[in-house]
Amino acid sequence: MNTLVFGIPNCNTVKKARTWLDEQGVAYVFHDYKKQGVPADRLDAWIKAVGWEVLVNRQGTTWRKLDDATKAGVVDAATAKALMLAQASVIKRPVIEQDGKVKLVGFDEKKAAALLDQRP
Repeated sequence: MNTLVFGIPNCNTVKKARTWLDEQGVAYVFHDYKKQGVPADRLDAWIKAVGWEVLVNRQGTTWRKLDDATKAGVVDAATAKALMLAQASVIKRPVIEQDGKVKLVGFDEKKAAALLDQRP
């Protein structure tokens, strides 16, 4: 089982998810947007799997700090992708994949328990 966690290490939700995964004995690889960037090919797959609307975190500080014109310009998958590549912090975190498939965007312990294969 190949589990990948994408996010930013100092994000509280990412910390909570990683702690939970560790407690469940789920081995994973962490991909740090700040150090490694947003993988454009994975972003395409995420948009296809869950939709750009789910991925753009409109509740977060990064989104709130954007100017109105930038916010108004996010109207479809292409414009959302461009923003997410330019401003990784606007992506809802974490994005958790197993075997190349998106399992979770954001973190909720109950959803995680139901969706993730917890075999070590």
